[in-house]
Amino acid sequence: MILADLSPDAATDYLAALDPDWARHIAATGPCLHQATPGREPYEVLVRAIAYQQLHARAAEAIIGRLLALFPDNAFPEPEQLLAVAPETMRACGFSATKVATVQGIARGRLEGLVPTREEAMAMPDEALIERLVALRGVGRWTVEMLLIYSLARADVLPVDDFGVREGYRRLKGLDKAPTPAQMRSLGGGWRPYRTVAAWYLWRA
Repeated sequence: MILADLSPDAATDYLAALDPDWARHIAATGPCLHQATPGREPYEVLVRAIAYQQLHARAAEAIIGRLLALFPDNAFPEPEQLLAVAPETMRACGFSATKVATVQGIARGRLEGLVPTREEAMAMPDEALIERLVALRGVGRWTVEMLLIYSLARADVLPVDDFGVREGYRRLKGLDKAPTPAQMRSLGGGWRPYRTVAAWYLWRA
């Protein structure tokens, strides 16, 4: 299910009814303003996500900007074009050696069909897409979950490895320690089918 298919208030009403902590937090935060950016191909989303890994957003945007400047005639380079760029040139854009290898692997994965088209990805269940894409070097579950949330607009994704989600729950509940990913996964079972919206509110806690 994609987020746009839901009633605007269905998720917030459901989560607010869980307990007084959720109700207070949602009332203080207001309506869910989560916005996906549908339209980009999974290949492009993954390359952009790798640029952002472990970096401040402004630094990552600068790296992407330098990469795109190499291809003034394209909105985004095709996989063949990216593979033709020398590693030294990629490094000059700001990619680390590890990220260069990952980006090249994503480009090869697209050419070989491992990275699906957007149309193919839209037809795949969440877990099937995660299992397929984490086979790529340097692409972890969290990266694919961001693809599901922001590019494919899936409504029921809970990134349990995300520090912000777990810390948000700790603050929501006034706990001494944030739950582990396994505990978070168990807790999130009660938030189906609105776990993406739950994550959005936890990020704001």
